Amino acid sequence: MKLYYTPGACSLAAHIILNETGLPHSLEQVDLKAKRTASGDDYLKINPRGAVPALEIAPGTVLTQNVAVLTYIGQQSGNVALHPAPDTVEFFRLLEAIGFCEDVHGAFGALFAPELPDVMRERLLANVTRRLKQVEALLEAGGNGHMLPAGFTQADALMAVILSWAGPLGIDLSAWPRACALRDAVFARPAAQQARREEGLD
Repeated sequence: MKLYYTPGACSLAAHIILNETGLPHSLEQVDLKAKRTASGDDYLKINPRGAVPALEIAPGTVLTQNVAVLTYIGQQSGNVALHPAPDTVEFFRLLEAIGFCEDVHGAFGALFAPELPDVMRERLLANVTRRLKQVEALLEAGGNGHMLPAGFTQADALMAVILSWAGPLGIDLSAWPRACALRDAVFARPAAQQARREEGLD
């Protein structure tokens, strides 16, 4: 497998899960502005939507979108939490949790738009607050510090990456202690620390 990534972007979650599973893989960095890979390829020919992650699973076969990429990686592993049996409630709960992460992703991601008017930024921050309340409530209800009863899953990795954007965006997370604890626990994992080093983030 080859993961196309941009340092610190949501593709970091797939990078963490690849390291967590120990599955063999290679990495290729993508310049999202230029839409070029580190080797000089036109990234739009790999992923026409121009976003990361993209995961090449066989020559000429590429998966995109976090829900597909993260689920696929988990399905190749022997880790039960990352690989719930298809057609079980646990499998669909995992998809649901990754989908919810994408809702939070959209709320945070909108704030990266350049030159936002103040009134628009306030509206977007209100949406971030709404999503953070939902994250905190989910973690409180679960009671195990993770998004799902199974423990650490792809959803935790993705949520931690999204929450890590709070600092660069100037968002104070101190009102959300469970969300902060999840973020910190994920980035304390050896697989996450390795991914950050490999992406030049540490």
